Amino acid sequence: MKIGFDNEKYLTLQSEHIKERIEKFGNKLYLEFGGKLFDDFHASRVLPGFEPDSKLRMLMQLRDQAEIVIVISAGDIDKNKMRGDLGITYDEDVLRLIDAFTEKGLYVGSVCITQYSGQEGADLFKNHLEKLGIRVYIHYTIPGYPSNTSLIVSDEGYGKNEYIETSRPLVVITAPGPGSGKMATCLSQLYHEYKRGISAGYAKFETFPIWNIPLKHPVNLAYEAATADLNDVNMIDPFHLEAYGVTTVNYNRDVEIFPVLQAIFEKIIGKCPYKSPTDMGVNMAGNCIIDDEACQEASRQEIIRRYYKSMDALASGTGKEDEVFKIELLLKQAHAAVEDRKVVTASLTLEKSTGAPAAALELPDGTIVTGKTSDLLGASSAVLLNALKELAGIDHEVHVISPEAIRPIQELKTKYLGSKNPRLHTDETLIALSVSAASNPDARLALEQCKKLKGCQAHTSVMLSDVDILEFRKLGVDLTCEPKFEKQKLYQ
Repeated sequence: MKIGFDNEKYLTLQSEHIKERIEKFGNKLYLEFGGKLFDDFHASRVLPGFEPDSKLRMLMQLRDQAEIVIVISAGDIDKNKMRGDLGITYDEDVLRLIDAFTEKGLYVGSVCITQYSGQEGADLFKNHLEKLGIRVYIHYTIPGYPSNTSLIVSDEGYGKNEYIETSRPLVVITAPGPGSGKMATCLSQLYHEYKRGISAGYAKFETFPIWNIPLKHPVNLAYEAATADLNDVNMIDPFHLEAYGVTTVNYNRDVEIFPVLQAIFEKIIGKCPYKSPTDMGVNMAGNCIIDDEACQEASRQEIIRRYYKSMDALASGTGKEDEVFKIELLLKQAHAAVEDRKVVTASLTLEKSTGAPAAALELPDGTIVTGKTSDLLGASSAVLLNALKELAGIDHEVHVISPEAIRPIQELKTKYLGSKNPRLHTDETLIALSVSAASNPDARLALEQCKKLKGCQAHTSVMLSDVDILEFRKLGVDLTCEPKFEKQKLYQ
């Protein structure tokens, strides 16, 4: 994939811009971090060259000034809300994030449980954190939020929330996912700071939509596709246009909430420091795009992947038709079609010729390899092995795993573990390959190619099991599946 984004420029430019904002507010800034701080894979896909940990690396340049507060909604804890990309609950992700930040030398000051109204799950999580030695604060549900500004900015509103003790100039407010209450936490802290006579400010770090590229740029359309479940819509910032005569891009929720924020700021500090939602942002990503066409093409591919994800969710009963319809519209606006994803056509063509599920994978040099269903391997396992052999320069007729090594695994699955499917899943295939590598040089060479699969594209003609999906994710392969099951039955 062509590089379209200058990551080093981004790290330098972004950290300097945040330092300027800290100074503007008297050396105390609450910075709301939207999106994913630690592993922003969406940004790395639509801005090729953007490293998934770029925001973390940028923050590490400010580590002496920064502390992190992780917020999580009590409702999300109680509902066991999941991070779809990682397959873990939000409360589990809080622990993962604390470990990840700490390992990088960043200071995690505390966790704030927001929107609390007595949820039992939240109480249990709070007790668990405190036993681990982590400071926990509680912020409550405020009736009429966010429109009832008189109640919000009072002792019965923000004043009822526990004041989060912080010690550094930059306080980064982050969360496992959207709707966690990051903005409310920042504003609540401003209320408490000013009551204590401490000057402080607020800013927002959202990578998308990118404010200084066109509204219908594929990068911004890909953001709409990624948030189709939230019904976010990109739009021109009318406040910025009125104040400065400059067209910028924001999204509906920030534009809709801005008049309320103005009122809250005026009640807290006497005036609003910003004239528009765009003013609140500190994102410099748009200034670091170096190949616009590369970013456009990468974003079109992302919208196609999001379309398949929404279709798969609909087929499995967890998605909504509205999401599918929205992403179909975004495909048209981006001038993209599913046929633009090369692995789709390759896998469907093979399925048609064999009459069984098939898979295709595109290697870094553009080569397409395919895999068909056999008595020993499923299509996803076959395409994975074929890709590794292609990368290693091994003839496809050569067995890197002997059939004799596969059959005992099949026997274990069917005779002793109760599986009806004798074919090897991708995780079982990789284990068999690693065992073979001990005595087979070709198997060893094939196994060593796994790291080269990162960023490759794959498509299967049927929906895969969670096991196979997870293995592709671990390998860094961007997988899509046709929205149909291999076998039509009620319980999948």
